[in-house]
Amino acid sequence: MSVSFEHSETKRNLLRAFAGESQARNRYTFSAGLAKKNGLEVVEAVFLFTANQELAHARAFYDYLEKHSGENIRIDGTYPVDLYTTVLEHLRAAQHNEYQEYEHDYTGFAHIAKEEGFPEISHLFSQVARIEQVHGDRFGRFADLLEQDRLFINESECQWMCLNCGYIVTATRPPEQCWVCKHSQGYFVRVEMVPFQMKK
Repeated sequence: MSVSFEHSETKRNLLRAFAGESQARNRYTFSAGLAKKNGLEVVEAVFLFTANQELAHARAFYDYLEKHSGENIRIDGTYPVDLYTTVLEHLRAAQHNEYQEYEHDYTGFAHIAKEEGFPEISHLFSQVARIEQVHGDRFGRFADLLEQDRLFINESECQWMCLNCGYIVTATRPPEQCWVCKHSQGYFVRVEMVPFQMKK
């Protein structure tokens, strides 16, 4: 079933995706501020790292609408309101939202784009869906560590890196203060999670 882009659901889905990514970026920026306020600079960095990737996704979707510049496109959609008091709640909400995009939103958008005859856009939605799964996994991993009070402690010795200066120490927990730059423990992350990737 091939349809014109002008009358396609894919055109509207691109704008829905742009709106969703834009809002996610702002939510993660707000969440980063809360993490910083709580002395969890590593979680702040995770939120900002992901926010920058959401910006890149928004741009990728938006660019396909270039020929409609100057128009207003009517869309409907639902978007989460995540105003919580704890960093853990923000991590769990982000995990849920990323999986929603992966499992439902972008996977569905990819299917529609393919059906409507837009294989390149379908591929974009599919690729971003996979990235959102990684985002959900990442937020979930940090949420688990925070919930289990293991964000800054490991059962056996491992390497920890200060995100500010790159100093690496081998220990069951990072120092209260970085030996090199004097930044607090909140800047440390397991080396295996730099830059925020996880070994299975």
